[in-house]
Amino acid sequence: MLDERETQMKWDETNAIPKEKTKMTETSPAEIPETKPPQREFPKGALVVIAAMALVVLIVVVFGILSRVAAETRLQRDTLQAAIPTVNVVHPKPGDRAQELILPGNTQAFIDSPIYARTNGYLIRWYFDIGARVSKGQLLAEIETPELDQQLQQARADLGTAQAKSNLSQITAARDENLLKTHSVSTQERDNAVNGYAANQATVLSNQANVARLAQLQSYEKVYAPFDGIITARETDIGALIDAGANAPKELFHIASISKLRVYVAVPEVYSVAAQSGALADLTLDEYPGQVFHGTLVRNSNSIDQASRTLLVEVDVENAGGRLKPGAYVQVHLKMPEGTRALVIPANTLLFRREGLQVGVVRDGKAELVRVVPGHDYGDSMEILSGLQETDDVILSPSDSLTSGTPVQISTPQTAGAAR
Repeated sequence: MLDERETQMKWDETNAIPKEKTKMTETSPAEIPETKPPQREFPKGALVVIAAMALVVLIVVVFGILSRVAAETRLQRDTLQAAIPTVNVVHPKPGDRAQELILPGNTQAFIDSPIYARTNGYLIRWYFDIGARVSKGQLLAEIETPELDQQLQQARADLGTAQAKSNLSQITAARDENLLKTHSVSTQERDNAVNGYAANQATVLSNQANVARLAQLQSYEKVYAPFDGIITARETDIGALIDAGANAPKELFHIASISKLRVYVAVPEVYSVAAQSGALADLTLDEYPGQVFHGTLVRNSNSIDQASRTLLVEVDVENAGGRLKPGAYVQVHLKMPEGTRALVIPANTLLFRREGLQVGVVRDGKAELVRVVPGHDYGDSMEILSGLQETDDVILSPSDSLTSGTPVQISTPQTAGAAR
């Protein structure tokens, strides 16, 4: 009400109603028409300002909402990105060392044989000790065989008796044959004489064979070298009892021919292609640094050992000077055939799983476990024969929990090959 009165007063002042007319109005209010104050118009400039301010507020609100949504989206993306493991990779490098295969081997004498006695007795002397070089047919030792000597004498005496009986039966058979013509003897008597002569001849042959057998045993009193070589062991001495009929006879000497040596090498199955007969092979030894001995691969077993998965090969090497010794440890260098190449990766990229040897490879932003065929182990690196390409990104130090399909990101791609 107060506001209406103030408005009425301001309106009266604005319109300046004369006092006399006011008096008239007061005296005759019924004659004065009722009038209403005019409505005040809102300025257009204020509307523009209000609209602009509302627009600014709306823009601020919308921008705040959008910035918050963008921040949440960025945070979620960064969180997911941080959850993806980061890996270091390396590219496989061509393995030049695969062109030469180095394997351990042991040298063996070309002929290696123990020497046993063939007759019983006592050793009365020996002529060569260990390390001595002997030639084929050279006398090594002598054995005294008194019992055998007596048996031989008896056998010869029995042979003489049998020969005498055979001669007598021969004369008797010839005489009865002539007497039968004159019917002086019966046919039965003639037949007995002839058959008796045949039996005595068989006895003579038996005694001759016995004498030859004992004479052969007596010849074994002297032990000879069966081939050229060196004495590597002497297992007897003067006065030792020699029992050739024992279940486990004791050897007298051990002799080895070392003018040529055999070297047996177990070649892994994956390298069996290098085991070709006639291929050249080089041998190196620690006791001869810088020196190379040349040999030839002469044969192989043509069968893979199921326990070790290797192929046994034999390399023959000339040893006329005797520098190489049987039983020595050597390193055999075999040349791989042309066109045989492999890749080399660091040892810390390998995963040993139940499925076999595997490596992790990054493909299309995901890890993939690839089974590989290993070759030579260089210690800090491994030769891979199949399963990888030179362009593959191989994961370094993969975790044991790595599985195929796991998203990964490469931290610093490396173009350099694996260090050998």
